[in-house]
Amino acid sequence: MKTLVFLEHHEGRIQKGSLGVLSKAASLGGQPAGVVVGAGAREAAAQAGAFGAATVYVADSPELAAPLPQPRVDVLEQVVRDGGFDTVLFAQSVLAADVAAGLAVRLDAGLNWDLADARVEDRTLIGVRPALGDSVYVDAGWRSEPRVALFRSGSFDAVETGGTAAIVEVTAELRGYSTAATLSGHDVEEQAGPSIEEADVIVAGGRGLGGPEGFAQLEELANALGGAVATTRAVVDAGWYPYATQVGQTGKTVAPKLYIACGISGAIQHKVGMQGSGTIVAVNKDPNAPIFEFCDIGVVGDLNQIVPKLTELIRARKG
Repeated sequence: MKTLVFLEHHEGRIQKGSLGVLSKAASLGGQPAGVVVGAGAREAAAQAGAFGAATVYVADSPELAAPLPQPRVDVLEQVVRDGGFDTVLFAQSVLAADVAAGLAVRLDAGLNWDLADARVEDRTLIGVRPALGDSVYVDAGWRSEPRVALFRSGSFDAVETGGTAAIVEVTAELRGYSTAATLSGHDVEEQAGPSIEEADVIVAGGRGLGGPEGFAQLEELANALGGAVATTRAVVDAGWYPYATQVGQTGKTVAPKLYIACGISGAIQHKVGMQGSGTIVAVNKDPNAPIFEFCDIGVVGDLNQIVPKLTELIRARKG
């Protein structure tokens, strides 16, 4: 199996999800390669060797500066064909989903998406995908090569193993229609801490907070822990907090080292988005809340008293 991993980057750093997929590819055997496209690609590519990449293909030209999918499809098609890759892996993101779909069409390749894991049996890649509302996992395969796979965000840890990668410069041969679209603007949401996909600590709130004003105390706790604030779908639907922070079946999948759930009942739709967390702490006044069935530490009580006290203790401990 000859594997290529699309390494999405931002401001000179490869995204955590991409590094996780690269680490997984390395664990499956062989020497996976990575491909970094766009402004700052050369700077970002240097990080990939430490996470298992033997080779990193770099394409950095003015035509690739904007985060548009079609030029990236052109670059990946060229790298896959010239390098003889039979497998291309992506970490879930808006950009990656567009690139993976376009590449699959261009290569006439099979695409399995929303995968949560993968393994190799008899030299054949097998994807693992949640089904039936994430209540079961099923195997997913490909009928031909090349294979294209898109993994849920947070599916794999980025494991640093050391090493360096050979850098190969790619001269992009872009099709005419690929440069027809231009990016007129690019607004980045301001945030004080890390995104929920990147954070090692997440403090999440549900309808038990009572209203949008309840999130102020979660923000204080997240700030004390150096983490990020997340939410449930009910909170987003109620307009209490931005959609970008939603964790769950219709939101994002996260896997922080610590996940503190405040006022969250623990419905299956939310569970599937955070069950990969290292340690799950639940605070809920309902002792029969489903989240107590799968959390590591459960606290039954009023979160409006517990959360501020916890923030106070953490700040005192940190000095």
